[in-house]
Order: sequence, then C-alpha cells, then structure tokens
Amino acid sequence: MSGANEDNGANDWLQAELADTLDEDYELELEDAALSMEIRKIYRAAHPDTLPRAEYFSALIKLQSELIRLQDWVVHSGEKVVIVFEGRDSAGKGGVIKRITQRLNPRVVRTVALPAPSDREKSQWYFQRYISHLPAAGEIVLFDRSWYNRAGVERVMGFATEDQVQDFFHDVPEFERMLVRSGIRLVKYWFSITDEEQQMRFLIRIHDPLKQWKLSPMDLQSRVRWEKYTKAKEEMLRRTNIEEAPWYIVQGNDKKRARLNCINHLLSVFPYTDVPSEEIHLPEREFNPDYERAVLPNELYVPQKY
Repeated sequence: MSGANEDNGANDWLQAELADTLDEDYELELEDAALSMEIRKIYRAAHPDTLPRAEYFSALIKLQSELIRLQDWVVHSGEKVVIVFEGRDSAGKGGVIKRITQRLNPRVVRTVALPAPSDREKSQWYFQRYISHLPAAGEIVLFDRSWYNRAGVERVMGFATEDQVQDFFHDVPEFERMLVRSGIRLVKYWFSITDEEQQMRFLIRIHDPLKQWKLSPMDLQSRVRWEKYTKAKEEMLRRTNIEEAPWYIVQGNDKKRARLNCINHLLSVFPYTDVPSEEIHLPEREFNPDYERAVLPNELYVPQKY
C-alpha cells in the first residue's frame, strides 16, 4: 500500500514540475501584460491567424528538447558554434534567443550582446572586440547583433565613414572564412519585418511601461531612416552572403512562427546525433544520527510576502 502511495506522490510531484515549466513559458509569452485593451485589440486584429497557444507550446517544447540533443552533441564532439542574429530593431531577435537558451546549460550556451564600443575599442582592429567572445570546443555562442553593426547602424547613423564601411565589406568575407577554417560552425540569421509591423511594435513599447526600456533614441532614429536601413541591409546581404557562411532570412512579422521556424532551421544545419551517456541514479543520502540542523536567526530569512 505504501508503495502505491509513493507512486501517487511521485506522479503528483511530476505533474507539479511540468506545470511549473509551462508557467515559465507563459511568463515569457505574457509580453503584452501591461498593454491597454485597445492596443491589444489593434495588435490582434493585425495578426488574425496567429498560432493557437497550445499548438505553439507543443511545437516549442519539442524543438527545445532537440536543442538539448544538439547541445549534448556539441559538448561530446567538441564542436565550436557561432550563431549571429541580425535584423531591424524590434524584429524579434531577442525573443528567439530567449527560447533557444531557455532550457540549455549556460556553461555551454551563452549570449553576447555588446554595448557601443569604448574609445579604446574604437582604436582597435574592428573585429578585435568580438574575437574574445568566440567559442572554445564544446561551446555555442549566440551574438545578439554582431560585427555587422558596421554595415547597419554604424553606417546609417554616421558612426562609420564610407571608407570604413567599404573596408568592412572587403574584410568580413575573409574574416568569416578564417573562422570557418579554424573549425567554427558559423550560422547567420537576418530577421525581416515590414515597416508597418515595426511601427506597431514601437508603439507598443512606447505605451507599455514594461517595455519602454527596450526603446532607445537610436531605435527612434531608425524609424526615420527606414529606407536607408533597407538599402544598407540589401547591400550587406549581397556582399557578405558567402558559401562558407550564407545568410538565412527569417520572416518575423508573426513572432511565434518566426521563433519556431528559426529553431527548426537551426537544428537542420547541424549533423547532430544522440551521444553516449550513463544512466543517472540518485545516490542514497548519508544520515548521521548525531547531526542536528542548526536553528538560524529569523532576520536571515527573506520575508514571505507572497
């Protein structure tokens, strides 16, 4: 009888753990929690055919389980992986990066999002500050924006001269070929959204106090220079789409589909397989009959307000 009770208790515990996992997903999805009802209506009207939440979560969790297999293969085989995420402001790069890394080991998979270069970094070789973040064997590095800043924001906003931009276009293909020759697997994604979609996402950020931090003065200027960014993007893709590291364009107007499509494609570019692993057994805890757990002062504990 006691064995049946233990089994029931284990099942209850497992169900609770799965519910917690889904709660974590829901927290990530409640990105419009602070929006007014009117803004929600406008956004939903613009996306009438969005994936049902249950269908989206089911597909996402399956893909995330495959990402764990990919991670294990990278560690086991000593692969070195770099994934570059580029696109206009609010295109959805951060959202897909969150879903990729959500269930992975941060000791294996890390995200690099560099701030504007310091005066010292401005005096260095342009690629120098990115090199220190490249992976060692058994690591995956995701660049939330990358050296392609020079072909995009730096060019459009006037932070780089035209000579510097042309030097970049001359150097970057060989730089990336060097990375590939060194054993790095380099994957590059461009997230594409329409003018109207970016405008709507910017307006949401303006009216949502939980998202206003995402909207910088540079982002607002990018709206003014939409056409310049388009021309810069088109030239960048044309001149840096090399056989060793081609660009892949993700259609980003539908956030959920963009995340699923990107992760699905990412998995498809690696020949990962299951790796050998030992079965895990939880060892018995040692009990010392003379040990008594110390009673700690109440002031050490965080107040239980919830």
